[in-house]
Formats: sequence, structure tokens, C-alpha cells
Amino acid sequence: MGNRFDLVKDYALEPVPQHERKGWIKLTFVWMGGIVALSAIVLGGTLGAGLPLSQAVIASFIGSFILAVLSALCSIVGAKTGLSTALVSRFALGKYGSYAVSVIIALALFGWFGVQLDLFGASLHNVLINGLNINIPPLILVLIGGVLMTTTALVGYKAIEKLSLLAVPLLAILLVSSLIKVMSDKSMGEITKAPITGDAMTMGSAISLIIGSLAIGAIIGPDISRYARSTKDAVISSFMGYFAGFSIVLIIAAILAKATTQSDIVEIMLSLGWGTAALLVLILAQWTTNDNNLYSSALGFSVIFQRIPKPVLSVMAGAIGTGMAVAGIYDNFIPFLNFLSAFIPPIGGIYVAEFIVNREKFKYENIGKTKNVEAIAIGVWAIATLIAFMTMAAPNGFGLFKLTGASGFDAFLIAFGLQLVMGKLFSSKNKAFDTTPYAKGGKVS
Repeated sequence: MGNRFDLVKDYALEPVPQHERKGWIKLTFVWMGGIVALSAIVLGGTLGAGLPLSQAVIASFIGSFILAVLSALCSIVGAKTGLSTALVSRFALGKYGSYAVSVIIALALFGWFGVQLDLFGASLHNVLINGLNINIPPLILVLIGGVLMTTTALVGYKAIEKLSLLAVPLLAILLVSSLIKVMSDKSMGEITKAPITGDAMTMGSAISLIIGSLAIGAIIGPDISRYARSTKDAVISSFMGYFAGFSIVLIIAAILAKATTQSDIVEIMLSLGWGTAALLVLILAQWTTNDNNLYSSALGFSVIFQRIPKPVLSVMAGAIGTGMAVAGIYDNFIPFLNFLSAFIPPIGGIYVAEFIVNREKFKYENIGKTKNVEAIAIGVWAIATLIAFMTMAAPNGFGLFKLTGASGFDAFLIAFGLQLVMGKLFSSKNKAFDTTPYAKGGKVS
């Protein structure tokens, strides 16, 4: 590849070398940058508007804890191997199975990129109109945002880390300052007794909503944790990001919603008198989340299109995602994205279980010896995905029965359990690797 792409070298097809690995503090900032966005604060406001505060707090802790466990399990595999989700999946699902993983994850992620970019454009438009009386069409802002987000995704982990180190502290200051401001006018007792002002929800549905909002991010944990210095750093950063960071943001947003009787975060910030600067911080947080979507989708495609440099794939993914936003993906494609999301959680359950049962198989020098298709794992994937649709409420699913209440979590647990059993039954009876001629030990082919 020469030196043309040294600036954006991101180890898409090889393990991240030890000298490039990071400790848990920097990884935590990356996780928080990816997790905490305008959409997360909106979710917290929705919880505050639809539940008593005590239940919103409990739901936030439970949902975030489950996400942290999912992320930690998946991130351990990434930290141990130093490989992306797409490459990790190759050991568990085979060469062509990993191609399917790459396509499904990439489609879902740059679909969500388009949705978030649409929200970015609309939010920035409101900020410019209300704060500076500048009227720039949302379409132009979407295009500008697409270019900016593609730029950080193009550089890769290094740029995402730098942007997160800027955005996360600013967002923390904004949220804590907002909390202090509302608490100066109202007692905790008043806020606790505040009535439900939005659509009422149950604790179970709230927990499911929290898990569903970030389940995909937890499953693709190896894309971030491959940069972890150790499994300890991977686990701590997962819990700091999901359990500490995400739950605190949800709870603060819920309190703000209760105190102001508003669930719209933009309206809340304006009512607190923060003005344009605060809203720009929220939009910056949206940027740090959305470039992660492009980053992971490009990592997935780099496994399929190995002759195309990852920076080029990032630009292509950014163009597609931005095109989706311009085309109005928010209104037209949410059911399709929910459909895709049912396929993704089982992938994590499969590769985590297979890693537990057959860890030696996941060594990078074996990457060229993997089978074309791991039939058992593909079967487990199909069964777990079908169960996800059975437990997913209509119209996106069949709504036949409930397990945990979160269909993605159901699919992860089913896939994990089945793969664990099948892996133990068959790992000693079958060869771990194929011996077909394409195998070129130590290199992805």
C-alpha cells in the first residue's frame, strides 16, 4: 500500500500492534463519544416523561448494566485478538459467513448514519435559526455534516479518539450545569413527584428501549476494543462507557424532563437559557456518535473489498449514508433498519461462545485457514434471528411471545447458549480449520 495512507492506517485486515494499544481511560472517552449523543439525551427525556422518576432511574441502571455486560463480553474477544468484528466473525462463521456479517452490519450502520445525519441537519438548522437568525437549508447542513463525519471516519480510530476527547467533557459540563440549574429552583421532592407528561410506559418496555437503542454498538465492540492494551482495559472501558456514562446521561435527561415538564432536549436547553453554545455541544456529540457508524461499516467492507484501501471505503460509505439522509431515510427506512437489527445481536452471541469453547482457533495466523462456511454457526444464527423476529413486536416482528422483553437481547442469549452447546459437542469431532487451497496462513484471503 506504500506510504500514501500512513496517516489513516487503521489495521483493518490485521491485528492492532501492541504499541498502538490504549488504556481504559482513552477507550472510555471513545465509547462515551460513540454512545452519548443527542439521541441518547432524547431517550432519557422520553423515560422521564413516561415513567415516575424512581422507575426511570432503575430502568436506566438495569438497561445500561445489561449493555455493559454485552459490550464487555464482545470487547474481550476484540482485545484478545486485536481484530475487528468482521474478522472475528470469520473464525466463528467462516469466510463467506463473515462476508454476510460485514454486509448486514455495514448496511445497518450507514443506514443509521443517514438517520442520525438527518437529525444533525435538522438540529443545526434550528440552532442557527433560533440562536443566530441564520437560515441555511437543512439539506445543505446534512451535506456539510456528512463531509465532516466522513473525514473523521476516514482517518479512523485516531481521529475518533481526538474528537471524543473534546466532545465528551463539553457534554458532561453542559449536562451537569443543566442539572445544577434546575435543582436550584426545585427540590428533589418536587421533581420526584412530578407527573407523567408523555406517553406512559412500563419498566419492562423502558429497559427494552434502552437495550435496543445500543445493542448493535455493543455487538460490534471489537471494532473499538481491538485497540485495548489488555482485556482489563476493554472490560473497564465498556462498563465506564455503557454503565456509568450512558446511565448517568439517561438519568440527568430524565430529571431535566421532570423538572421542566419538557421531553424535547432542544426546548429544555432553550428554556434553561443556555442558548446556541449549548445546542452546538449537543450537535458535536451527535458527530462523535455518527462517525463511529461509518467507521465500523468501512471496517466490515474492507474484509470483502480487500484491494480497496479502507479510507476509500470510508468515503464511499459516507457518500451512501449521506445520500440516504438526503433521500429522507428517516421517514422511509426505519422498518427496514429494524429488520436488519434482528440479524446483528446473534453474531455477538456466536463469536463470544465460540471464543470461549475454541480460543486457539481465533489466532491471527489461522485467519487464512478458516472454513468457507461454518454450517453449525450459520444454523445457530438463523435460529436466533428467527426467535428475535418472534419476540419482536409487530409490525416489524411477529410478536408471538416474550422472553426478556428486548428482542435483540433474546437473540444474543439464544445464539450464545446454542453455540456454546454445539461448539462443545462438535469442536472435538471436527477439524477446526479447512485445508482448501485458498488458505494462506497468516493473511486474510
